[in-house]
Amino acid sequence: VIIPTFREAENVRPLVARLRQVREDSGLSLFVTFVDDDSRDGIDEAVREVGEDWVRLIVRHGERGLSTAVVHGIEQTAHEVIVVMDADLSHPPERIPDLVRGLADGADMVFGSRYVAGGSTGAGWGLFRWLNSRVATLLARPFTRIKDPMSGFFALRRSTFEAAEDLNPVGYKIGLELLVKCGCGNVTEVPIRFEDRVHGESKLSLAEQLRYIRHLRRLYIHSFHHFAEIVQFAVVGASGVVVNLAALTLGLLAGMPRSVAVAFGIGVSITSNFLLNRRF
Repeated sequence: VIIPTFREAENVRPLVARLRQVREDSGLSLFVTFVDDDSRDGIDEAVREVGEDWVRLIVRHGERGLSTAVVHGIEQTAHEVIVVMDADLSHPPERIPDLVRGLADGADMVFGSRYVAGGSTGAGWGLFRWLNSRVATLLARPFTRIKDPMSGFFALRRSTFEAAEDLNPVGYKIGLELLVKCGCGNVTEVPIRFEDRVHGESKLSLAEQLRYIRHLRRLYIHSFHHFAEIVQFAVVGASGVVVNLAALTLGLLAGMPRSVAVAFGIGVSITSNFLLNRRF
């Protein structure tokens, strides 16, 4: 079980307690690896105090990021069945046996899902957070038809992981990265209740959202090659229409003669398209 952490020391004890109960109830020989991005928040003491030889901590120095932490953790273990989950108590460890069972039934990857029958989210989820999750899922629809590839709670075999081509995760959606790059065709879901965070602070920020867009772009190009680049070029061109009309309107509102405002709009949109294409 790979659990990436950053300033999650308060969650270690209750999470390990629940994982201990899962071991006892299911008979699964869980081996838990926390991968911490040098939080310096006492997580080393927290892991040591739980006193379990099946729980260990890896601290990374000089690198941060949930996705790269997950990959690092997988590479530092040797077990055939891999489960990835968050440390913030939002993912129910009690569903780990169901994820493992899905692999035993032949799935390439199994996701814990908020959006299949029987799945749900905590009471603290507002409209914005729900909409954000749904839009992110919709943008990933070309890669998979499952309902919740964004949950961050999933299982796969090591042999599947080792089949990955050109892993290059950005941001926090490592599950989607592995689903695409490992060529997973048979992907199933089990229902989970996604709870609200109890301790610590959410890592979901505007910067992370922008990284997700970058991540999607890379995956589109990986999966659809030249077609994705053509679409990207067309999107930039379409954005130039919007920029042109906005600049033209601003020019007219500022009192520019119509011909000057038209020239201003053309100049701004050409510059915008040039810079965006250069950036991509």
